[in-house]
Amino acid sequence: MSTVRAASTTGLALYNQAAADAAATVIARYSTSFGLACRLLGPRPRPHVRNVYALVRIADEIVDGPAEEAGLSPEIAGEILDQLEGETLSAIERGFSSNLVVHAFAGTARGCGIGPGLVRPFFASMRTDLGTLRHDAASHDAYVYGSAEVVGLMCLQVFVNAGTQHPVTPSPELVDGARRLGAAFQDVNFLRDLRHDETVLGRDYLGLSKADGERAAVLDRIDSDLAIAARAIPALPADCRRAVTAAHDLFAELAVRLRACDGGEDRVRVPDAVKARLAARALLGFAPREVRA
Repeated sequence: MSTVRAASTTGLALYNQAAADAAATVIARYSTSFGLACRLLGPRPRPHVRNVYALVRIADEIVDGPAEEAGLSPEIAGEILDQLEGETLSAIERGFSSNLVVHAFAGTARGCGIGPGLVRPFFASMRTDLGTLRHDAASHDAYVYGSAEVVGLMCLQVFVNAGTQHPVTPSPELVDGARRLGAAFQDVNFLRDLRHDETVLGRDYLGLSKADGERAAVLDRIDSDLAIAARAIPALPADCRRAVTAAHDLFAELAVRLRACDGGEDRVRVPDAVKARLAARALLGFAPREVRA
């Protein structure tokens, strides 16, 4: 093999592609709904969003089951999470990691302006899952900010900055919309997973009592967040709007179905045929569905 051939097959470009492929594999294995929305993204932001969510998924798995199944104590899981955070922050600074998922995320972070101010709150919320079992209103809000809103802000950095020479700060309208959409996604998942979180993980994120109206109040908050997020979506770059609209509408549909039940059923899902209809609607360029806040 010639020196030129060897260089072309072992250089940084190949390593970057292998890292991106690893991130894409993680996402494909874990979330069909996310994969559907991601396919609606244009080629400019798509790999970067996969890179973000792959790191998020790896961190989530450290605190939500697989590490415990492997025999790790919460203390050891916390050490591994700390190491992952440290490696992520170092990789953003130096531009390289031996962990392929971290390397993929770091490349996206460096190119799109995702800094420690978004990374640290995310890991702080993940760390909370190792020790906090019951949340009040204040700890719920802090957890949702780190676990969901900052992920929305990371994606927003990608939407605005992927492929540009110099990352810019998104508008306040887009920032608020990204935070609201992330919060709505998280609260919907809390309601969907209420039984599993309580019986399997021993966690209570919403602090719901038996009092009438508390569950409805959470759904009202979700509807308000979705309505505000919907107003910001048209201001996104064109190659991102369809995917975000599809995700928004999927969770709006979940919220409707959650409101129609009393919370005692199995995990609420959206049938595949309805998902396909929502995706087709977004693909055709329709605005996000109206949510009555």
